[in-house]
Amino acid sequence: QVQLVESGGGLVQAGGSLRLSCAASGRTVSSYTMGWFRQAPGKEREFVAAISWDGRSTYYLNSVKGRFTISRDNAKNTVYLQMNSLKPEDTAVYYCARSNLGVTSTSRGYDVWGQGTQVTVSS
Repeated sequence: QVQLVESGGGLVQAGGSLRLSCAASGRTVSSYTMGWFRQAPGKEREFVAAISWDGRSTYYLNSVKGRFTISRDNAKNTVYLQMNSLKPEDTAVYYCARSNLGVTSTSRGYDVWGQGTQVTVSS
């Protein structure tokens, strides 16, 4: 049974950077598309980024394109989200998730979720 654990969240000022990590345990995730979602207070959970199993295909929420980069290291069973030029509107709990489908932005396509890590961006 695969488990996903996010880390790297924290408090940062606008314009700063954070790198989130998603470590998988129990089973390899090397053959799966992986994604990041986020949920801000009072808002619906939204897709942020996804990456195919081989890292060749990526997909981003338009508002983070050019600022965030998703990557993976299958040898370490880890997925990353590098977040640069952070804005207060990026404040949310960020979740890592696994999909057994192709790269998709739909949460229903993901079957395993982490517990989330808080990212807070101050103005």
